[in-house]
Amino acid sequence: MDRKIDFWVPQFGSEEKSLVAEVIDSGFLNDGDVTSRFERQVAELLGCKHVIAATSGTSAIFLSLAGVGIKAGDEVLVPDVTFIATANAVSLTGAKPVLVDVDPQDLTLDPAAAERAITPRTKAIIPVHVSGRAVDPSTISDLAKRHGLLVIEDAAEAFFSKHRGRCLGTFGSAGCFSLSPNKTITTGQGGLIVTDDDQLHIRLRELKDQGRPARGTGGDDTHNTVGYNFKFTNLQAAIGLAQLKNLPHRADRMRSIYEGYRDGLREVEEISVIPFHLDDGELPQWTDVLVDQRDDLYDHLASRGIRGRRFWHPLHTQAPYRMPSQQFPNSSKQIPHAMWLPSAFTLSDEDIAAVCAEIQSFVKLQTGLKRAPTRQHSIT
Repeated sequence: MDRKIDFWVPQFGSEEKSLVAEVIDSGFLNDGDVTSRFERQVAELLGCKHVIAATSGTSAIFLSLAGVGIKAGDEVLVPDVTFIATANAVSLTGAKPVLVDVDPQDLTLDPAAAERAITPRTKAIIPVHVSGRAVDPSTISDLAKRHGLLVIEDAAEAFFSKHRGRCLGTFGSAGCFSLSPNKTITTGQGGLIVTDDDQLHIRLRELKDQGRPARGTGGDDTHNTVGYNFKFTNLQAAIGLAQLKNLPHRADRMRSIYEGYRDGLREVEEISVIPFHLDDGELPQWTDVLVDQRDDLYDHLASRGIRGRRFWHPLHTQAPYRMPSQQFPNSSKQIPHAMWLPSAFTLSDEDIAAVCAEIQSFVKLQTGLKRAPTRQHSIT
């Protein structure tokens, strides 16, 4: 190929530059009025009462857990398939992340496996909306109510993705988003917490800013409790405000990219495109697939300038959280076959067609490639 197709490309323009320049000219770069404006716009967009901007998606999860009272000695259910930050945020509170196997069809948390993992110490559950696919909120809510658990949604990859018309992240006690460079909108680094709980909102403000319930002077402020420094800056917020203006276009393009892969690979039995419920409002952050010879396909695409991304290693295989693989049959079986295709909203229809053509070429060359095992990792 004579061109490069990247997995993701952050996009910035003159609007970001202009708003950042305004913040610089103001002389107030720290967490201030621009951050508050960004928080209000996100709250209106997502349909929630409160939004708290923080330094990262990881800190957003930690603050949410700490805000609802998770502490040392508690257990928190975490899916085995997620970026390690989800578990690390639990560990930061002193609680124990308890890993749970996933649904083999969509790679999100398996509610039945979660229920089996509950003990008297279990206090919360973190459903992770992988790639923007919803972990059914009603199922998780019912599970949580039966066992007295708190729900903190990890919606890092699900900004503006919806379930039955309602934004993911707004179903639990709190929902957490990431603003890192490979997300729908980015501020370089950053995170968001959303909640409808007025008291939790106050507590999160305190935890984010050295125990102050409201923005202080840095001098004779009253600190009601122990807090930390997870402030978001006006510089980041300025970028975020500009990014929000392009959200409708980006969302439409991300849906079209997924549809292009879905339709372009429909007849390739060796590739299973994991589905999204677009009619329900799900927004594909990335398009992910399951394929028997995943690593060979990855290398084939890379040799032609096409950059996909292999899935995270299951958490139970990572040193800090190592556990026997037989306890996680679904993630152990499926994740070696899982990868993300190039999914940047900057990709053209021609780019998507080129990726599909290269995948089809790879399949034809791999005469020994097994058919998707009785479609076990195929999705209809």
